[in-house]
Amino acid sequence: MPAPRGFSCDVYGDGTVTVAHHGRPVTTLRGERARRFLVEAESDDPQLVMARWTGNYRRGNERTARDHPRNRR
Repeated sequence: MPAPRGFSCDVYGDGTVTVAHHGRPVTTLRGERARRFLVEAESDDPQLVMARWTGNYRRGNERTARDHPRNRR
């Protein structure tokens, strides 16, 4: 599976973090969750962290599984 890319995040003065994928807002984190996200993004690959936190890291597998013969109806 290719590495995730196209994610960006904005951090606001009140501690709110908005994560976007290719310019479209995906999620908004506030409070403790926003702080944990920022700590994790600084210590690891930010693109991978944003993909994990938004759930967008699974996209390729789902398409492949949909076309498998046992899943056809």
